[in-house]
Amino acid sequence: MLVKTKFFGEVDLPEEKIITFERGLIGLADYKKFTILYDCEKEDSNISWLQSVEEPTLALPVVKPWIIKEDYNPVVEDELLSHIGELTEENLVILVTMTVPEQIEQMSVNLKAPIIVNADTRKGAQIICENNDYEVKYKIYDILNEKKEEC
Repeated sequence: MLVKTKFFGEVDLPEEKIITFERGLIGLADYKKFTILYDCEKEDSNISWLQSVEEPTLALPVVKPWIIKEDYNPVVEDELLSHIGELTEENLVILVTMTVPEQIEQMSVNLKAPIIVNADTRKGAQIICENNDYEVKYKIYDILNEKKEEC
């Protein structure tokens, strides 16, 4: 499937790379199909893009939360994720969205509303976790500077 993207031009995307969010993402309920794109060739890169397959201009920077907060462990009710299939350590993917404003020092991630993906079913959900200590705008500029990665 040929998909137009915000930063990567047209990408030939295999069907198995499409993730379906039946309920959409928070604030983006109309968009259900996304894929994960990487700035570099390594698919294990920490920072990537959650690109809408339906809307070329919609691409969210996402990051694996453990590079930001090593003890990240979102608490969620099981029924909130039941529609994406049984989650195991092997098929569980957790990402958090990044916000990169003009003042880059204010860069943050949303630890309160992680994106949970079942890699086996290719279904995902964005949920609000019950952890009271997780912030919607957790500042990360200094953390990323300490952990710069090379592509």
